[in-house]
Amino acid sequence: MATATFWKETDSTDLRHQEAIHEGIGTIVRKMFFREQSRLPIRFDIWELPPGASEGDHTHGGREDDRPLEEIYYFLQGSGMMRIAGEEVAVAQGDAIMVPPGVDHGLYNTGTEPMRLFLIFGRPT
Repeated sequence: MATATFWKETDSTDLRHQEAIHEGIGTIVRKMFFREQSRLPIRFDIWELPPGASEGDHTHGGREDDRPLEEIYYFLQGSGMMRIAGEEVAVAQGDAIMVPPGVDHGLYNTGTEPMRLFLIFGRPT
């Protein structure tokens, strides 16, 4: 059995249109990279939210939870707002936000163009 020396995917390899993520508004287009190939303890996606779309407020448990996740959002295009622990934080191209497990957060495209972001998430060690 041959072992692959590398894998290549594109923005259209594993593309999913998801409605109302965490009870948010609208459709978020998710590009999920290397779901079957990577053995790293993280996942990474590219998300695109049209104007007015949102990922609803939610929490990924705490350290004792069976699904604690830490998330890093890096904004590639557009602008909007994140609600983090009740605080509204403006976000735009070039910004990065890290949300630890157990912290309530949500993402909102309040701009006039699509918001595109790189999302890394995994269980903290």
